[in-house]
Amino acid sequence: MNAIADAIIPIHEYALLDEAECDARIRAAKAELNGRCIILGHHYQRDEVFKHADIFGDSLKLSREAAASAAEFIVFCGVHFMAEVADILSRPEQTAILPDLAAGCSMADMANKVKVQQCWDELSQFLDPEQSVTPVTYINSAADLKAFCGQHGGVVCTSSNAEKILNWSFSQREKVLFFPDQHLGRNTGYRMGIPLEQMAVWDFNRPQGGLTPEQIRDAKIILWKGYCSVHQAFQPRQIDDFLALYPETQVISHPEACFEVCQKSDYIGSTESILKIVRAAPANTRWLVATELNLVNRLNQECQAQGKHVHFMAPTLSMCSTMFRTDPQHLAWVLENLAAGHVVNRISVPPAVAEPAKKALLAMLEISA
Repeated sequence: MNAIADAIIPIHEYALLDEAECDARIRAAKAELNGRCIILGHHYQRDEVFKHADIFGDSLKLSREAAASAAEFIVFCGVHFMAEVADILSRPEQTAILPDLAAGCSMADMANKVKVQQCWDELSQFLDPEQSVTPVTYINSAADLKAFCGQHGGVVCTSSNAEKILNWSFSQREKVLFFPDQHLGRNTGYRMGIPLEQMAVWDFNRPQGGLTPEQIRDAKIILWKGYCSVHQAFQPRQIDDFLALYPETQVISHPEACFEVCQKSDYIGSTESILKIVRAAPANTRWLVATELNLVNRLNQECQAQGKHVHFMAPTLSMCSTMFRTDPQHLAWVLENLAAGHVVNRISVPPAVAEPAKKALLAMLEISA
């Protein structure tokens, strides 16, 4: 590894490093940091990076465990909103870092503060949102949208606690504005007994969300027209085609998949739930899984010893392309700079945003405890 430098080591020096050299330099930098740094690996992260993580999991689990650790530096191998949550929940003396700032989330980008505030203002033409609407944002959203919820009596949810959060939200007010993922909101609401006709989709590119005053007033849940590009790849016909070949297959889907796919699934669950259910299944069973490719491939390899077959639902590759931006070269760059005394790509949420966002996050943790 480079000797301690007086200036930040530029990223271009790492562009041509092969994986073997990156691996060696990552291990050396971790050893030199000697516990001052913790590397978080989201389930959707590519294998070449995932193998270097100290903790694996979904975004909230990773942030909470990092905040409870003694580490000074939190290197989040995930996407931007995840590193924001890590910064919000961590202690003041901890520093959150994202190896590649281009690692974003297309779903999170579908809802921004301007559009959500516009929606809130337009809703006020037909009802009093402060009295009748609880804003709920999926954790896959920017910090300022979590802050918006904290400022308006709302809350954050995850794919594993969405039902609990919606039940709480309806105990506060009669309606919910759910963003940015329409599919998680619809699938959860339907399982709670809310009919589809009481879940209206707000198209943020159209006046009044493209809804009539009657549709707004009649809606129990107003769903933001957002989605995960990875989970859009899964279609109900893929389940039908696979079951025609292997009728014994059990189907398990992430709730970010569309309604029709989830309706044809035997199980619906978060990334952690998918892993738990398939791992606990009897030997020699077959599974068709609707979630990101890296997770499915690792789960299949893990289960082969038990004779389980774990298949990816889509016939074409479907991985999180923005998370894929985090590569071994960027991880080596971040770690070697830390070892040299330089913090690069720090994620720091301003206090004016972090405080109400933390309020919404802590409310979620209390409700779902």
